[in-house]
Amino acid sequence: MNRTARIVSATFAVAALAGLTACGSEQNSSTATTSPAPTSVQVRPVVPATAATFTVTADATGTFPADFYAGAFGCTAANHAPHLAWSGAPAAAKSFAVTMFDPDAPTGAGFWHWMNWDIPTTATDFTAGTVGVAGANDAGAPGYLGPCPPAGDKAHTYQISVLALDTPSLGLPAATTPTVASFSMGSHIIGVAKLSLTAQR
Repeated sequence: MNRTARIVSATFAVAALAGLTACGSEQNSSTATTSPAPTSVQVRPVVPATAATFTVTADATGTFPADFYAGAFGCTAANHAPHLAWSGAPAAAKSFAVTMFDPDAPTGAGFWHWMNWDIPTTATDFTAGTVGVAGANDAGAPGYLGPCPPAGDKAHTYQISVLALDTPSLGLPAATTPTVASFSMGSHIIGVAKLSLTAQR
């Protein structure tokens, strides 16, 4: 191959390489600009739409009193659980459950603070540790865990529910994880009473 042929061949090789590089850049740029933005996922509610509603009150309204806060996760409060009282539950109820959930916790899946089930239907009020099974919270400890949102974070809204169930017992050990306990309750819920309290540091 003479000198002129070598120059022409090299020129075509460089041009081809530049074209591939440019195509790759355009493809990457196109991919970057057309990729869909992340979307939030709506958590499916455990309470069926057909569930009856009844009334629950607590010895706090609006916001958690200081001594209701946790004694963990950077908080040093008394971890005093709300005293709940309810009325108007469905006559067909065979037991109750009490839960407290923080959907604002920065976990991607919320945080269960309180899971108590197998509360007899003779009960019309509840304080942690009185009756039923004190299930594990998301910290892995049994019973109530008060709020302790991250310092400087927005106000968190804690959803407290009393669930009327169509079974006298879920047959679950206290160490059952909150997610499994909630899943097990789902097919037995015939009524619900709800209230919300907020907390912020």
